[in-house]
Amino acid sequence: MRVLHLVHNHPSLHPGGTEIFARELFQALRADGDNRQLLVAAVDDLHRRPHPGTRFQSAGAGADELLLWAGHFDRFQLNQADTEGTLFELGELAEGFRPDIIHFHHLLRFGANAVPFLRRVCPEARFVLSLHDYYPLCHRDGVLLRNPGNERCDGPSPNACNGCFPDISPGSFLVRDLMLKAHLTGFDRFVAPSRFLRDRYLAWGLPADRLVHIANGRDWPLPAPPRAGSGPRNRFAVLGNLSVYKGTTVALDAARRLADAGVDFSLDIHGAPRYQTEAFTQRIEADVRALGSRARHHGAYEPADVAGILAAADWVIVPSIWWENAPLVIDEAMHHGRPVLCSGIGGMAERVRNGIDGLHFRAGDPLALADTMARAATEDGLWQRLSGGIGPVRTVADAADEHMALYRELLTPRVAAIAEPAADTAAKRRRPLVRGEGVSPARA
Repeated sequence: MRVLHLVHNHPSLHPGGTEIFARELFQALRADGDNRQLLVAAVDDLHRRPHPGTRFQSAGAGADELLLWAGHFDRFQLNQADTEGTLFELGELAEGFRPDIIHFHHLLRFGANAVPFLRRVCPEARFVLSLHDYYPLCHRDGVLLRNPGNERCDGPSPNACNGCFPDISPGSFLVRDLMLKAHLTGFDRFVAPSRFLRDRYLAWGLPADRLVHIANGRDWPLPAPPRAGSGPRNRFAVLGNLSVYKGTTVALDAARRLADAGVDFSLDIHGAPRYQTEAFTQRIEADVRALGSRARHHGAYEPADVAGILAAADWVIVPSIWWENAPLVIDEAMHHGRPVLCSGIGGMAERVRNGIDGLHFRAGDPLALADTMARAATEDGLWQRLSGGIGPVRTVADAADEHMALYRELLTPRVAAIAEPAADTAAKRRRPLVRGEGVSPARA
C-alpha cells in the first residue's frame, strides 16, 4: 500500500501537536515493510525561503520526507493560489508516486482546492482528511471564539462571522462556506480525534457515514518518576504555545490570586509566545516577574524535553479558553502520571475525567482555576488518588492500527465503488499533467 501524507508543517520546524502526531503516524506505518509511505510538509517564508527551479526541498530526515514551499496561500478561502507552481509540482509528485491513499493532515498551505486537483491526477486513490481543529468552520484561526470578546462560538453563519469580521461581507462568508463544502466532497473519509470535534463537524454538515473517530497516540518515552520528596504536591506546570487562546494569562491571574491568599505553590511555564503581539509578550513577562520566586518562564522547549520538565512537576494545567480538540499536552501529562487541571469544555473535558484523573474548572475564570489549584496543593491524598486514576494512554501504534484498518476498508472493491466521486468518468481518467490545464481553482 502506498500512502501520501500531506502535513501543513514539519515538526522539526514547528513542533505542534498535529505535526508531531502526523509524522509519528507516518513513521509507524512506514515500519511495516509491506507499505510505502511518503510525507510532504508544506512550508512558507516563516521557516524556509523558496529555491529556484523547484518548490521541493529536503526535510533533512530522509528521502521519504520532503518540504513543499506553499507560500501563496489564501487563508480566508483556505485555497492554494499558486496552482501553476505549488499544486502542479505536488501533482507531478503524486503522479509519479501513484498513492493508494492520499491523507491530508490539514488543509493549511496545501489548500482545499488541492483536493479536486489531486483527484484528477490520482483518480484511483482514496482521500482522507484528519480534522485536528476548526479552520474550515472559523476564519479566526479556527478557534471558534467571537471577535472581540472571545466568547465561544458553537458554529459559523454568514451574519455571525460578519460580526467578527465587519470588513468581510456575509455574502463572502457564504461563498467561503459553500466552496469549502464543495471541495470537501472529494474526501472519502474524515477522521476526528475527539468526539466533541466530530459533533461540531456533523452540525456543520459533514456526512455522518464518512466521519469516523480515531484518537491520536504517541511514540512514548519512558515515563518520568513522581517528583521526589514527601512534601505537598504543589508544583504546577503549563506547557505549550503561549497565547490568549491557550489561556496563559488565565493561569498567571490564578497564580497571583493564589499568592495573595498565602498558598504555598510554584508555577513553571514552558513554551514560547509564537506569533503573538508585543503587548501580550510583555504582559506575560511582567506577570511572571510580579510573582517573584513562585513563577518562572523557561521559554521554548523540544518534545524530547517533556519528561525532564514533568519530573519536576506534580500537576499540569491546560487553561485554554477555546474548545480545543485533543491537546497533546494532556496525553503527555497522563503518560508521565501527572493529573491535569483543565478548562471543563470541549476536547479537554472529554479527555480528562473530572475527579478521576484530573480536575475541571470554569473556562476563562482565574478565580475558578485558583480555587482548583488551591485544592490540588493542599488536599491530602488528592494527587495520589487522581494520579492512580490515570488509565493506559494510547500509543501511535494503536492509532496506526486503526488508520491502516481504515485505509484497507477504503480500498476494498465494494467501498471503493461507493466512494467514487460523482464527476464524469472521462474527466477523471488519468492523463499526464499539462501545466496550465485544469489547475485553476475555478476549473479544478
